[in-house]
Amino acid sequence: MPRRANIISCLCPNGLRKILLTVAYDGTNYAGWQRQKNALGIQECVENAINELYATAKTVTAASRTDAGVHAMGQRVAFEVDNMQIPIRKLPQVLNRHLPMDITVQFAEYVPLDFNPRFKAISKSYRYQIYNAPLPNPLVRRYSAFIPNTLNVENMRQAAKHFIGYHDFAAFCATGSSAKTTTRTIFDCTVEVDSISGIIKIEVSGDAFLYNMVRIMAGTLVYVGLGKIKAEDIPKIIASLERNKAGKTMPPEGLVLLTVKY
Repeated sequence: MPRRANIISCLCPNGLRKILLTVAYDGTNYAGWQRQKNALGIQECVENAINELYATAKTVTAASRTDAGVHAMGQRVAFEVDNMQIPIRKLPQVLNRHLPMDITVQFAEYVPLDFNPRFKAISKSYRYQIYNAPLPNPLVRRYSAFIPNTLNVENMRQAAKHFIGYHDFAAFCATGSSAKTTTRTIFDCTVEVDSISGIIKIEVSGDAFLYNMVRIMAGTLVYVGLGKIKAEDIPKIIASLERNKAGKTMPPEGLVLLTVKY
């Protein structure tokens, strides 16, 4: 169960309330989180489910605008209602009846009316998964990137430590970003291997992330694992502020938004 938001006042005199949902989804069949004109976004599905319960159209605000093909276990989504007749504890079950099977509401809670799930977040955590084996496995292809060449995981672990701290991550930001600043704080970055599946799991948490930042970090760690970049070169790459010094942008299917904390 996710940690509850700090609630000061969740009910206005006129009955208006704001609800925060924790949403999980398989992003394979969607053009990302955001509603789009010519493609189906996860936001549209969530809003349609909410609108089926209420007479007036509702729009939602999300903590993270995940890209096409990216998954989530703990996306946070807020919306307002002025006719809340469903018990909050039952809302996930009711909404899930109106959602496709690859999108589910895991939890619902009341938050203050001024709560913004994106700007109130104090940390976000992501996981990037790599299936490192001679041949691909169809059972994990939707949730991991396949790399046939053997990766040196210990070198990747050493390299990951260099990401931790407050840095200018311009070298790890894809073009098209609208961020006002490229400085971010990374709280932790680890590389582990699942003992059963053999999948390499890169987990990173920080105060916020730039466009494709985690996927570029993962690509840089892959280059370290392949011997194309040395672990001790990571600080130099960060300091360069040049995108072409870092590794490639890894494909979206390996990325999952784990948690958003408030």
